[in-house]
Amino acid sequence: MTQTTSDILPAGQPDARGAAAITANAADLPHAQRNGDALQPPSPAPPPSRRDTSLRRQRLLGKLAIYTTLIGGAIALLIPFFWLVSNSLKTDQEVSKISQILPAVPQWGNYPEALRRLGMTVDGWAVYFPALSNTVVITVLCVVGQVISSSLVGYGFARYRFQGRDTTFMIMLATMMLPAQVTMIPVFLLFRGLGWVDTLLPLIVPAFFGTPFFIFMFRQFFAQVPEELLEAARIDGAGHLSTWWRIMLPLSGPVIAIVAIYTFMFTWNDFMTPLIYLNSPENRTLALELNAFNGQYGVENRELLMAASCVTMLPCVLLFFAAQRYFVDNGASAGLKG
Repeated sequence: MTQTTSDILPAGQPDARGAAAITANAADLPHAQRNGDALQPPSPAPPPSRRDTSLRRQRLLGKLAIYTTLIGGAIALLIPFFWLVSNSLKTDQEVSKISQILPAVPQWGNYPEALRRLGMTVDGWAVYFPALSNTVVITVLCVVGQVISSSLVGYGFARYRFQGRDTTFMIMLATMMLPAQVTMIPVFLLFRGLGWVDTLLPLIVPAFFGTPFFIFMFRQFFAQVPEELLEAARIDGAGHLSTWWRIMLPLSGPVIAIVAIYTFMFTWNDFMTPLIYLNSPENRTLALELNAFNGQYGVENRELLMAASCVTMLPCVLLFFAAQRYFVDNGASAGLKG
């Protein structure tokens, strides 16, 4: 074996290449390992203790219990809706059998027949549905009236300075304690004296006078608006109505959404008020038309009643999915902590 001259070092001289390699490797190590324990490998992480393992197991079991409870509650709440849809597709004989969960053959014709019983007629391309049109007109006007009147009164309580303001506000809140049955007869006598019975006015006009709870929500929100913003509007020449319309209403989007949602839900599903004031078939709402399925001996054609209930409930379900954020966050969005 031959050995080159470059590989032979004089005696007593260290190998410069080996020393350089060791120095380079040592430079890559942490500072703590280069001092004292220069070439010691890093120590492995200690295994988790029994306490940490027990805590992780408890957290996992807690999450599992929470999710199990939520899923079970959701299933329990969905059972009535499932039963409603299932019965709407059955025959009258199948509805009587409680043990039969699903229809043998879905009866999709129940829905057109239910709509016909609700008052819908089709003449060529024209569709006449007076119950639906009455309900839509009443609901839309009630939503507009509640937003305008409640926000205007709430702005007055929040920004006006007048004698007896707090006392008047407390009296208004105290009216929330009165049951509707207490004022039902006096209000009916009032509307009868005005000649509004069997018209849509008794269902629409009260919404333009506000509701104490909605007024309270707007008042709490408007009280949190900085005073500097209103002073800037007054410097620009804006009056109270202009400030309310151009500044306050655009800022109160979350409150408007909550008031509109709850007013829509209550008005759309209201049965008692139309039952008191509406007598003519052409003035009935959807809630009253559902009452037409009641016969002399109880409910007739239960499968049609289920189908009609599904159709009537559909707008509320769609509204919930479209505005569920406001249902969940209504307290924080409305500023009730004022």
